[in-house]
Amino acid sequence: MGRGKIEIKRIENSTNRQVTYSKRRNGIMKKAKEITVLCDAEVSLVVFSSSGKMSEYCSPSTTHLKGEDITSLHHRELMPIEEALQNGLASERLLEEENKRLTYILHQQQLEMDGNVREMENGSAYNHDKGREYPSSHNPFGFSLRPMQPNLHDDK
Repeated sequence: MGRGKIEIKRIENSTNRQVTYSKRRNGIMKKAKEITVLCDAEVSLVVFSSSGKMSEYCSPSTTHLKGEDITSLHHRELMPIEEALQNGLASERLLEEENKRLTYILHQQQLEMDGNVREMENGSAYNHDKGREYPSSHNPFGFSLRPMQPNLHDDK
């Protein structure tokens, strides 16, 4: 008795979907191994599940492309790898410089804010005139905070 055809669409039940994925992944891995042996083909297969887990297969003649051994590669094969490495290093250096620059700016801003806080604590950030407070140019905030209720513990 033959198998019936199934409709190719997303399986809604997550348990059934996982079981089908596992069986079909194992099947395609087996097929990749068979075609490598039967046809003397170079096969590489990478499969990612919906959860992000990776499964891979590389035929024995292509395992050096996984980075385990590059001594057997020809000059023409090494050139794109070297170029990709140089591009990655240049990008890394740019990101490092940007990180240093932003860290420096953040540090400068923190020092400036610390200085402003000290000035405010010492009372030098405000000019007192007839009981009113006017922020000076050193105040980083455009407002001042006052309690909503008077302090009942102050003895005046």
